[in-house]
Amino acid sequence: MPVSLSYRPEPAFSDLGPEFGDAVRPAAFPQHRLRFRNDRAAADVGLADLTDEEWLTHFARFEPLPGQPGPIAMRYHGHQFRSYNPDLGDGRGFLAAQMRDGSGRLLDLGTKGSGTTPWSRAGDGRLTLKGGMREVLAASLLEARGVPTSRAFSLIETGEALERGDEPSPTRSAVLVRLQHSHVRFGTFQRAAFFGRADQIETLVEHVRSLYHPVVPAGDAPGLLTSIVAASARLTARWIAAGFVHGVLNTDNLNVTGESFDYGPWRFLPHYDPGFTAAYFDHSGLYAFARQPEAVFWNLTQLAGCLKLVADAEPLTEALNGFGPAYIRELRTAFLERLGVKSLGEAADQRLLDTTLALLREGGEALGWEPLFHDWFAGFASSARALAGPRAKAWQGEAFDAFRFALFEHEPDRPERLEHPAFAAAEPEEMGIDEVEAIWSAIAADDDWGPLHAKLGRVEEARSART
Repeated sequence: MPVSLSYRPEPAFSDLGPEFGDAVRPAAFPQHRLRFRNDRAAADVGLADLTDEEWLTHFARFEPLPGQPGPIAMRYHGHQFRSYNPDLGDGRGFLAAQMRDGSGRLLDLGTKGSGTTPWSRAGDGRLTLKGGMREVLAASLLEARGVPTSRAFSLIETGEALERGDEPSPTRSAVLVRLQHSHVRFGTFQRAAFFGRADQIETLVEHVRSLYHPVVPAGDAPGLLTSIVAASARLTARWIAAGFVHGVLNTDNLNVTGESFDYGPWRFLPHYDPGFTAAYFDHSGLYAFARQPEAVFWNLTQLAGCLKLVADAEPLTEALNGFGPAYIRELRTAFLERLGVKSLGEAADQRLLDTTLALLREGGEALGWEPLFHDWFAGFASSARALAGPRAKAWQGEAFDAFRFALFEHEPDRPERLEHPAFAAAEPEEMGIDEVEAIWSAIAADDDWGPLHAKLGRVEEARSART
């Protein structure tokens, strides 16, 4: 197989042994139709030279890549909408491979829809093609907006007819592969704690510390929690700045590296709305847009509870107490980056954050969320462009005056980025639910993948404009 010299396999999770995962066999699918391959992500891990047929061999038939032990269904538990479930685990996916990228980070290739496992709980282990398409879209726009996220690596249609209660059935099937920085979840620790296995907690602490948080001293569980708290605060702040609602922030959907993944009923905000929810079944608004920091903190407290088997409560509590201040710091940083300006110090940065949110709140549905970050990217350097643009009437009034004053205090960060063609467009690249449904309708009705690939091309343009 023509992997490049930069392909560096390192299947570290398998070293933990059978108490943490089960060797499984992938499903044998009747068809293998390659619908999406992420060559930019593949290049990062030395796999861009694969032919399409070789790609299908490894990501549809799941023959192990060189140096990999084969599929492992990971074991974990979790709180689902704050109800503990000890019957979780990889029920329709597995860890397919681990390797280092060019910067030395250990990355996972994990699947979704690859067949049944010991943890399928009577499910069919499959993924709908629509669900796979939605994850490709979510991951692409999140990356473009600066959110630490898994990347959709591969999407292959598999030729089965699936029955589902939440979309018209029978519906088409697919298998997805995602590339991300660890699939070790908070729920991985919860499973060990559920069985009172302090030895497994110690093993996990060392595994996670050494591979993902190496600055933490060996055996320092509170130090590891501090590092995970910081990564989680950064992730949460960037969801907010991106106007993103994950939808299902259960403890099995948060991982130890602070990178979001497993996108189900996600949504991007159409406009500022603290109570906006993504999941139709989130009747209480537990995971609404503005409650996401609360949800992440609650999940972190569950992780801390697991670590009490190997550490004292006081330093763990101290680590947890760092979440709030870290989140506010990261929120300021995220908004500065989205606005394309440099930091001017805590007070001025907080003023800009506050006035930005106030303007988004006042602008409401008429303004939306993303247009502000498009029109005013790089601050003062965009003033002529913004005031001559389609939202010129929105840029007036007391809330805008306060925002403009706070923004113009800040020096533009690399204003030459405004020369990118993306900023010449009147409208920013967004992803409302109506557009997602229209993209799927073209596929479902006419097998027309043009709108999807056109959208991904525009999102890539938006990403490159800000990097």
